[in-house]
Amino acid sequence: MKAVGLGLLVLAAALEPSWASDSRRTRVVEIVERVAPAVVNISTEVIVRQSDPFFGSLFGRRRRAESLGSGFVVASNGTVVTNAHVIEGASRIVVTLSNGEELEAEVLGFDRDSDVAVLKVAGHGLTAIELGSSADLMIGETVIALGNPLGLSNTVTIGVLSARGRTVPSETGERLFTDFLQTDAPINPGSSGGPLVNLDGEVIGINTAIVAGAEGIGFAIPAARVRRVVDDLLRYGSLRPIWTGLRLLSLNRELARRYDLPLERGAVVEKVHPGSPAARAGFRASDVVLEVGDRRVSSKEDVMTAVYSVPAGSRVPVRIWRDGSLLDLELPVETPPSDLGVSHLQSKIGLFVEVVAGRLMIVGVRRGSAADRKGLERGDQVLAANSQPVETADELAREVLRSLDRGGLLLVVRRGRRSYYLSFRL
Repeated sequence: MKAVGLGLLVLAAALEPSWASDSRRTRVVEIVERVAPAVVNISTEVIVRQSDPFFGSLFGRRRRAESLGSGFVVASNGTVVTNAHVIEGASRIVVTLSNGEELEAEVLGFDRDSDVAVLKVAGHGLTAIELGSSADLMIGETVIALGNPLGLSNTVTIGVLSARGRTVPSETGERLFTDFLQTDAPINPGSSGGPLVNLDGEVIGINTAIVAGAEGIGFAIPAARVRRVVDDLLRYGSLRPIWTGLRLLSLNRELARRYDLPLERGAVVEKVHPGSPAARAGFRASDVVLEVGDRRVSSKEDVMTAVYSVPAGSRVPVRIWRDGSLLDLELPVETPPSDLGVSHLQSKIGLFVEVVAGRLMIVGVRRGSAADRKGLERGDQVLAANSQPVETADELAREVLRSLDRGGLLLVVRRGRRSYYLSFRL
């Protein structure tokens, strides 16, 4: 028996990967060995109310629905990054490490507009990978996608970076992402939230989406945007609003005729808020933004993507067209004043709100205001703004701030037993 056991040990040693030729240990293999231990599986439980086929939702039953996604550890203390849509609505989140250990996770923060979420697990000394840079990416360079597609853990796919700055709608069509990286490295359901890395082992993006019916096309959120979102979520629990004071429109043929512009692409400045960073920088209504940084502008979303990818306090180089001439300006990106959201809610919309008995209530409506014309009254309850539930005046003010550059605010208001959706221009 001892001789047999010794023989098996010798055979096992002979079959160790170390005997393989060095030519098989490619750069891809080395990167995967380094990165894979930081990639995690994320499973969630969501409570779903199932209607009774005879009595409707009144007698409906609750059931648990499970979903799977991916993520990766960015700090050895247990900080995990994934997609917001992977964990949205979850009643329970479990993170499975590469060694099979399962840990309950809490949500430190998430941002639906960026589709980024930050989780925390009770781990220490975990293998982590840092977010890299997406500023110097090269079209055609080799990229590696890691994740757990279809629940198959520790899956690796390889491809090239196909394009940058892709505009892709969310699965529900509610949001438009304008700065996605495109890759032909297969990204399948369950891979969402996993890292996309280059051959330096740097995380250049978060695997996020596939196009239904289109094989060989996947998308990832670039690392530059992810870093800014993660920093804000870890520091403040939410993505801080950015204030430029520009209201933009995507240039099309109708706008070109209206503004008498000999241009086909760009973003038209519809309005510059007085006293805003854009006003101080010299922007004017009817300017056309052609470039932001080193990126050509095809729509207003291109400008907003550039703005929301840099930290507050930055100055973004912008090339504009004005009256037949090209001008170079710098657009300051600032954190808005703390009272700006409240003041716009009151001055532009005409609403005054307070928390009354635990509910966010309208306590005043200015006569002749937009809110008055929409029929809002004292005693109405504000439930949500821009699809985000709001429970305090500060939360509502934050959504007003996010809406300033977009030009519009969508409120959900309850009166009695009915809820109403009302939109306002800012």
